[in-house]
Amino acid sequence: SLHVPAGSTLALVGRVGAGKTTLARLVPRLLEPTAGEVLVDGVPVDRLPLAALRGSIGYVPQDSFLFSDTIRENILLGGGADGDGDPVLAAADVSQLTADLDGFPAGFETVVGERGVTLSGGQKQRTALARAVIREPRILILDDALASVDTDTEERILDGLRVIMRSRTTIVIAHRLSTVRHADQIVVLDGGGIAEQGTHDEL
Repeated sequence: SLHVPAGSTLALVGRVGAGKTTLARLVPRLLEPTAGEVLVDGVPVDRLPLAALRGSIGYVPQDSFLFSDTIRENILLGGGADGDGDPVLAAADVSQLTADLDGFPAGFETVVGERGVTLSGGQKQRTALARAVIREPRILILDDALASVDTDTEERILDGLRVIMRSRTTIVIAHRLSTVRHADQIVVLDGGGIAEQGTHDEL
């Protein structure tokens, strides 16, 4: 059993195949549990309308899918077009994508090609992260979403995310200790079960 208080950050760590991604995918019902249940606000997720559940979740997988469209439209797939200022720019600031804008031929209007073929792995991940951030989700799930960025960029992204994460429940899967050290709770998975859990200092 695992309880994640609302507004807190949970980090999932463990070896490849330990069950980290499987656990994360249970929340938006990308997978269904074969035993037990997953609850959000005390309600089993299979009793919540699927659109409402997924509408409250921003999910960034390690292998992010981008469409053959502009960077702006790929980010706006997350929604969040309403509001003051330029929400795309604000989301891209958090994901540190704006640092690369000068290198894109047409800025946010650059067409990235099928599956984002014209972007680096790190740029694709940061575009997908901006897509999740622009939704202003109540639950943010980052499945090794910073694996393709360098440590300096990762630190700047985490600084921006910490402001956003204060009011949201966040699940972070990572292999770098730097990514998870500020989490409220770290769970070490092994063989599909919880081997250890606690804060960074406790573990």
